Amino acid sequence: MIALEALPGLSPAESQIVLALRELPEGSLKRRLVSFLDELADLVRHPGCPEMQADGVPCVSATASCEECRQLAVRVDLLRAALDRN
Repeated sequence: MIALEALPGLSPAESQIVLALRELPEGSLKRRLVSFLDELADLVRHPGCPEMQADGVPCVSATASCEECRQLAVRVDLLRAALDRN
């Protein structure tokens, strides 16, 4: 990944993602990647939680489903493992 200072308003990791996307040539692969990242971020951002109780929730989101979060974590781990094999 690109090792630069963070862009204003973004963490260093967020900056690296944005800059890496900007470096990709325009085309169908870039569009597919951007679409995938947008959908993945939306899934992680908006899960639902049945474990909510009066004292709070077991994680940082009152709308997260534990099973949904586990499945998302497994999918992200599978993608990471696939990338590590290449």
